[in-house]
Order: sequence, then structure tokens, then C-alpha cells
Amino acid sequence: MTFTLPIYNTEGKETDKVNLDPAVFDGKVNRDALYQVIVNYRANQRKGLAATKTRGEVSGGGRKPWKQKGTGRARVGSIRSPLWRGGGIVFGPHPRDFSYNLAHKIKLLALRSSLNAKLKENNIILLNEIKINQSKTKEMAKILLNLAALLGNANKSTLLLAQKIDRNLRLATNNLAALEVNLAKDANAYQVMAARKVIITKDGLKELVDRLKI
Repeated sequence: MTFTLPIYNTEGKETDKVNLDPAVFDGKVNRDALYQVIVNYRANQRKGLAATKTRGEVSGGGRKPWKQKGTGRARVGSIRSPLWRGGGIVFGPHPRDFSYNLAHKIKLLALRSSLNAKLKENNIILLNEIKINQSKTKEMAKILLNLAALLGNANKSTLLLAQKIDRNLRLATNNLAALEVNLAKDANAYQVMAARKVIITKDGLKELVDRLKI
């Protein structure tokens, strides 16, 4: 089965059509691979900085508060005992690394599945090219306004994948909170699934297909 998508220019007008490579866009969505990659991506983003102090790390408590026997009170070696207010924590969290590696083939399968999922939802928009003459937010906002009929709700997240991102494009998109820009060669399944709409330039699509056909 071959999927066909229209190609639009930055004015929102259809200029051509393209047959998507069936080796990548086959309509198959591997949910298991998507789940693994998304969990892996989010785990790798975790800082793992939560920390508590044990009784040996809490300041003070070096002197025994009272003698061992003869007071009628329970024996205590330090006022920083975990049983005391202000004492150490027994099984509290400590800094750790949550990241782990995932097989490259699974990542590629998940990316292919995410693109197919967006394709089936009719949420992929192909652009002939995107060129910003001035590093002004209004330049990019104008393009998004031209594509409004295709994008729908402008407040929903949109992912733009291009072959290259020059200085003007980067500066023009910095202040658009609902728009994320990335190189097509660096795209990942998490980004694609998190976006409501995915805009891909013609050259960016070629890079994606070449990357996923390996």
C-alpha cells in the first residue's frame, strides 16, 4: 500500500504531491516499541537529584545526650538518631542515575511507528521548503497563520522537522511556545508523539526516509 501526501508552500497552497516510501510509511504502528522508547526517553531526562541525609550526615549529635544507665530513660547515643526530630533519614532517596541504553533498532522502529501513527491521524504536513528572510518571530508566525487551516488549534504543540536550521529560522521560532524545531536527522519518537501536528520539509523527509531505511 502506498500513501500519498500533498506538498504545500509557506503560503498554505498545495504545489505538488508525493508518494511516500512504503519501506518506511507502511501504516504499521508497533505500540510495544513506542512504549519502550518513550519510557526510556523520559527516564533519561530525569535528574535524579533527590537526596536526604543519614544520621552520619546530619550536623550535630556528636555528644551522647545522657549516660547509658541509671536515668530511667531509653538509651540514646546521639540526638541525630532517626527516631528523634531533626535526626537522620533511614531509607531516604539519594542521587542516582536513571538513564539506560536501548537498542538502536528499537529506536528506529519506534520512530517509524510514530510517523505512521501521525500519518494515519492525518497529522503530517509536508512543506516544499521553509526559508526565513529575517530573524523575526512575526516571519514564522505569518507562515503558521498561512498554514492555520492545516494546523488547526494554534495553541496545540507543533513539531517542525527540517534538513537544516539556520540562524534566522532558529531566532524566528524561539518565542513560539507551541512550536518545536528540530533537525530531521535528530528526530525521535517521543517528540513526534508529543506533537499534535508534524511539519516536515521535503528535504527533511528525504533525510528521515534515508535514516529509517537502514
